[in-house]
Amino acid sequence: MVGAGMVLAVNGLAAAAGVAAGMRRRQAEALCPAVVTLAADPAADAAAFEVVATAVEDLVPRVEVADPGLLFVPVSGAVGYYGGEVPLVARVAAAVDEAGGQGGRLGLADGPFAARLAAAAAGDGPVVLADTRAFLASLDVAVLGREEMAATLRWLGVTTLGALAALPREAVASRFGLPGLEAHRLAAGEDRGVRPRSLPEDLAVEERFDPPLRDLEQAAFAARSLAHRLIEGLGPWGGAPHRVVVEAGSPSGETRSRTWRSADPFGEAEVAERVRWQLRAWVESGGVPGGLAVLRLAPADRSDRGRQLSLGEDAASELEATRALARAQALVGPEAVLQARPQGGRRPGERVQWHRWGEPAAPPDRDPRAPWPGRLPGPSPALVPPAPRPLEVEWDGGSPERVRLGSRWEPVLAWAGPWRQTGRWWAGEGPADCYQVVTSAGALLFEVRDGSCYLAAVYD
Repeated sequence: MVGAGMVLAVNGLAAAAGVAAGMRRRQAEALCPAVVTLAADPAADAAAFEVVATAVEDLVPRVEVADPGLLFVPVSGAVGYYGGEVPLVARVAAAVDEAGGQGGRLGLADGPFAARLAAAAAGDGPVVLADTRAFLASLDVAVLGREEMAATLRWLGVTTLGALAALPREAVASRFGLPGLEAHRLAAGEDRGVRPRSLPEDLAVEERFDPPLRDLEQAAFAARSLAHRLIEGLGPWGGAPHRVVVEAGSPSGETRSRTWRSADPFGEAEVAERVRWQLRAWVESGGVPGGLAVLRLAPADRSDRGRQLSLGEDAASELEATRALARAQALVGPEAVLQARPQGGRRPGERVQWHRWGEPAAPPDRDPRAPWPGRLPGPSPALVPPAPRPLEVEWDGGSPERVRLGSRWEPVLAWAGPWRQTGRWWAGEGPADCYQVVTSAGALLFEVRDGSCYLAAVYD
């Protein structure tokens, strides 16, 4: 499975050929030319993982999902109930296998950070840590997930978490700030210490639907609205949740609940994303019969971590713009409010990828870092029509002389080109010649295809 050009997950056959998570896609394809790459789909992964999460939750309540494929389970009470750590882990492993999670890795430690690393180190069987701090001490500083900090620590001669934990905490915090303080706590075997402010007990948000929602897109849109209300409600208190409880109710009164966890405080986009994944998982598994009648989001494990604004940052204007876009999306629909990001391509219209505002963009179809020989030179045009429009051009010996703009002809003051582009022959497109022209009314980009001229873009 591939996302952002990186290998995220591999099956047994690919692993046997030397493909590993973290490789570049081209490197993996070079090692195994017959490999089949699939684009990452977190929503589909969450739906498939729901069966495993439910099976574990039947044994130990209060399961917390961090990502599709990764969950944390508090076991302090379950250890005594099942007769010890080893029997409990054996039961969980059996439940995961029965739910179709063959190949899953289990780790038991004092906190989520160490437990995840223990699970990653698990081979033929689960890893149960008797001494969490001793286990962490030998690990490379790269496991902190902060490349720049890890590089600086190595330059200073600090290569392991044990060496980092041996440093004075005040010195690490002085050098690296809040990220360094958190890294030192993790290296010392202390999981994230949240110091919640005195917030109101109930900051949950809820929405009821009559008639119940049966369409997943409608439910996802409602989730974005609730996520906005949840984070906006926490804003005046300066708080942000590290855990969000998602509850869905059916018309018959049946309720499903799932907790999502994040090492960093959730933002509005992250909450909406997790809720959408969870709703898809429940809908596809038949977990909300009769449709969605109630959707409730409750923040938990709240943090008072703030954010230092830059000198010229206008947080109030940014919040107002976000609210305006949310209102516009509610009025005209999610498909009518889009945002863009660059991607690879030769023509101006191909070099922009559109996606719904407020949602994460899918991986680009074309790598923006590729050379793309034959692409048009800068500057980029300001306006690109959805499809090229017919344009009348007068020629003089192969040079464009006049361009018809509306009811009048404008003389060409300067021009450049042509740039020959080979069309997508497999899609029935022929070659085209592109020209840039400057008139007194503005600059244009047009292409000549099959003897006809078409307006491709307008420059500012």
